Amino acid sequence: MKKVMVLMVLGLLIAAVSGCSSNSSSSSAVKKPMKIGIMLSDAGLGDQSFSDAGFAGLEKARDELNISFDYREINDTGSYEKGLEELVNQGNDVVIGLGFSMQEAIDHTAKKFPDTTFLLIDSESDLPNVHTVTFKEEEGSYLIGVIAGMKTKSNVVGFVGGIDVPLIRKFEKGYTEGVKAVNPKVKVISTFAGSFDNDKQGMQIAKDMIKQKADYIYPAAGFTGVGVLNEAQKSGIYTFGVDSDQFYLAEKAVVTSMLKRVDVAIYDIAKELVKKGKLSEKKTQLGIKENGVDVAPIRVMPLTPAETDKLKEFRNSLSEGTIQIQL
Repeated sequence: MKKVMVLMVLGLLIAAVSGCSSNSSSSSAVKKPMKIGIMLSDAGLGDQSFSDAGFAGLEKARDELNISFDYREINDTGSYEKGLEELVNQGNDVVIGLGFSMQEAIDHTAKKFPDTTFLLIDSESDLPNVHTVTFKEEEGSYLIGVIAGMKTKSNVVGFVGGIDVPLIRKFEKGYTEGVKAVNPKVKVISTFAGSFDNDKQGMQIAKDMIKQKADYIYPAAGFTGVGVLNEAQKSGIYTFGVDSDQFYLAEKAVVTSMLKRVDVAIYDIAKELVKKGKLSEKKTQLGIKENGVDVAPIRVMPLTPAETDKLKEFRNSLSEGTIQIQL
């Protein structure tokens, strides 16, 4: 009997030890949150446009997907490359460079750290460890142009770009073609500010355009564009937001905004990382068809039913590829 009791006690002890071991291995198997680092574009947080949209995408991913993230701004690091290296050294699973101006720094850093995965937004790289996301900004800008062309009373409209680079020329090209598609008589005035972070300069450019009778102005100029919105409202003309819905910045002037869904793109990247542990697509381009660009709700200056139908028709044609914008 004693022998049986001893064997029973030994069995219980073995089961207990086995259970502890199982719980320990189970605990160690719990996945750590995916870590994402982002180097923000030169205007940084508070640009009420591109950087803020990218940051919002990561905040949503943190709240809904349980990722962790950190960020750097050039005002703190002094250079893009230093900020990117800091994020690599933190052990982030993916390091994001937000903006075309990050191209050179991303390439240099990616060569130094070939085992790190990088994501470049708004430009492309051929390096094996750099994935890219670009947008068809010309498609969303075309729709903005259609609205301006339909609604202008003076037959003069304006475009304000930040830095004169191919990316911003895509905005200008789409906008101009959209205007001309519905109203060939309209004159489009274009000015490039040379910066994305000077709202006072944006205000002055808008003033100059208004003197030339522009009654609708479309800025693709980051924080410089916010100055355009403010001046448009002050002067009683109409304008458009860009990248995110900027209606709240000038509620008497912003008719709609060209939505460039950087927040959605970054959130989807985070979702894929959580699900698969890696990025599958090397190069991704997002247009109207892919829900990467669009226009925000139209306010301030409502469209007539006929104008609404026309805008929808152009949107469908862009999505289906029957309208091709030559860049």
